[in-house]
Amino acid sequence: MPKLTIVAFDGTRFDLDVDQGSTVMENAVRNSVPGIEAECGGACACATCHVYVDEAWTEQVGQPEAMEEDMLDFAFDVRPTSRLSCQIRMKAVYDGLVVHVPERQA
Repeated sequence: MPKLTIVAFDGTRFDLDVDQGSTVMENAVRNSVPGIEAECGGACACATCHVYVDEAWTEQVGQPEAMEEDMLDFAFDVRPTSRLSCQIRMKAVYDGLVVHVPERQA
């Protein structure tokens, strides 16, 4: 069971044991992480689950696909490490993944 850490904007850490195949967004919602709104429910149709992948993980997690990149155009304060958490599906190689929640969602 991979471990996932979600750091809320205020610095609160959510250290979670998550199921492989679940998304970062699903785990954030399930654990009431503040700042992850997930208005579209994970359909990659909004940008309200925007996160910053910790720099130590950006290469491993990879870049967004075209559809996700289009949705990121609507996100607040997009950075090179920005991803939509609904598009990051947990797998064993992501054990220890850290993501940060932005100040607000768009």
